[in-house]
Amino acid sequence: MQKIIFFLFLLFGLQAKATQIIVPMDAGQSNHLKAYGAAFFVLENEVVIEWLLNYRGGAFLMPHLSTIEDMLIIRGVSYEILADGQVEAIKREIANPEVNQEVVQLEKAPKIAVYTPGGKQPWDDAVTLVMEYAEIPYDKVYDSTVIAGGLVEYDWLHLHHEDFTGQYGKFYANFKNAPWYRQQVAELEQSARKLGFEKVSDMKLAVAANIKSFVFGGGFLFTMCSGTDSYDIALAAHETDICEDMYDGDPADPNCQEKLDYSNSFAFENYELEQNPLVYEYSEIDGTADHRKVNEKNDYFTLFDFSAKWDVVPTMLTQCHTDIIPGFYGQTTDFRKEYIKSNVTIMGESQNLGTVRYIHGEHGMGTWTFYGGHDPEDYQHRVGDPPTDLNLHPNSPGYRLILNNILFPAAKKKKRKT
Repeated sequence: MQKIIFFLFLLFGLQAKATQIIVPMDAGQSNHLKAYGAAFFVLENEVVIEWLLNYRGGAFLMPHLSTIEDMLIIRGVSYEILADGQVEAIKREIANPEVNQEVVQLEKAPKIAVYTPGGKQPWDDAVTLVMEYAEIPYDKVYDSTVIAGGLVEYDWLHLHHEDFTGQYGKFYANFKNAPWYRQQVAELEQSARKLGFEKVSDMKLAVAANIKSFVFGGGFLFTMCSGTDSYDIALAAHETDICEDMYDGDPADPNCQEKLDYSNSFAFENYELEQNPLVYEYSEIDGTADHRKVNEKNDYFTLFDFSAKWDVVPTMLTQCHTDIIPGFYGQTTDFRKEYIKSNVTIMGESQNLGTVRYIHGEHGMGTWTFYGGHDPEDYQHRVGDPPTDLNLHPNSPGYRLILNNILFPAAKKKKRKT
């Protein structure tokens, strides 16, 4: 015990006090996004904290150490000092079986990787953008690292909005002559040859399979936009060719639809592929077209309310200061409910459209989470749009869902309640 106390003295410079810090995550928090980064910082320094699920928006409870307090002040994060008696009273309240709240211990910061090609800037992807803003460290990996088995070094993986089907995002019709598109194709073809693959689609399938193995072995996968359905479709198409000749030099298998193996994928089944190579869409999974029925003012999705004491993981993933989240477009905006497998947990849906925005599932010892849309604070993000300035959106509920996913692997594993 003395060694632990001495370590904390060295780490933070001052002794702990008989009080604790609570970082509220309700509407009174000045900067929700920075608060997640603050929690991650404390975990990185091997200090255990607690996540108070459904209490004040999912508040964080930390030791009252001077360096933690200084860090919160510097980052502009709201906090309060509580006496031990106040903390005990809060925990008694949370422990009440009739109260839908729970205390979860966060023990160790996950090691994070982002699957992204070289040259991409943080603002090209909402997840890397918010991690930079929240000051959460991550490593970049791409095809060669994944195929070489490098994911074993990481706990949590985010997929940049990639096309795992080998169709280059199906941008061909609109951007086939654009320099950036031609360069992307050339770089991917060169990479495939270097790694011993005849086609980019073959390389991406190998990457997808390795990522699936990463999850099976206990990894946490999170992806948004086209990194959701294109990934799942690539897994389902592992025994057929769905790419036309402008993408891989030969025609697609005319029977590719019938050869889809839905059992090999995580989330979706019984959908029809969009086989026209000039249509900017992978399949009928995506609900983007359905959003033409609404406008920005009435486009939103609603988070489900889970039992904090029984369904701890989806409760962690839906912590927010509001249950109603503004909608936002992406290449894959959301998912049509009828194509979602029955064992998938639906965490957020657009009830007025019948589409699903936010889903979660298990595979082996790990988990995966799919979140539709490109940027929670850019309603219709287009190629070439300026980056989102998160200084203008420090309380973004849509971005909070991303950060919930980054923190939840730190949770102490509990035995499932039966």
